[in-house]
Amino acid sequence: MTNTNIKPQVSAVDQEEQAIRSLYLDSLHLVERLHRRLLDVIKDEFDRQGRNDVNAVQALLLFNIGNSELTAGELRSRGYYLGSNVSYNVKKLVDLGFINHSRSRVDRRSVRISLTEEGQDIAETVAKLYERHVGSIQKVGGIGTNEFNQMNTLLQRLDRFWNDTIAYRM
Repeated sequence: MTNTNIKPQVSAVDQEEQAIRSLYLDSLHLVERLHRRLLDVIKDEFDRQGRNDVNAVQALLLFNIGNSELTAGELRSRGYYLGSNVSYNVKKLVDLGFINHSRSRVDRRSVRISLTEEGQDIAETVAKLYERHVGSIQKVGGIGTNEFNQMNTLLQRLDRFWNDTIAYRM
C-alpha cells in the first residue's frame, strides 16, 4: 500500500524559477496590454472630439515625431514607431496632409519627414491628453514619483536584457 499524501519535494531553486516564470509571463502580458490600452485611450480622446481622420497609432506616431525632422528609418530606430508597417503609415499620413516629406539635401536617396500644421495639431491633442493625465495620475491612480522611478528602472533593465538577448543570442 502506497501513501498518496506524500508529495515529491521541490527544491527551493525550482520554486524560485517557477515564481519567476509566472511573474515574467504576467509582466509580458501587462506590457502588451498597456500598449493596447494606451492606443484605446488615444482613440477615445479623438472620438470625443469627433475626429476620425487619424487612428491612434498614427496620432501616437505624430506625437513622437513632434518638432523633429527625420527619416522613416529613424522612426523605428529611435523607438518612435513600434509596428512593422512604418512605410504604410507614413505614406497614409503624407496623403492625409499630416506629414511633409522631402528628399534630403545631403543624400538624395533619403526622404526627410516633418509635421505639417495639421500634424502638429494632432500631436498637440495627444500632448494635452498626457498633460491631463500628469495632473491626475497621482491623485486618482495612486502613482507618484517613487513608483514611476521604480517602474522605469525595471522597464529599462528589462529592455537592456532583451537587447542583450538579441545582441548576444542568449
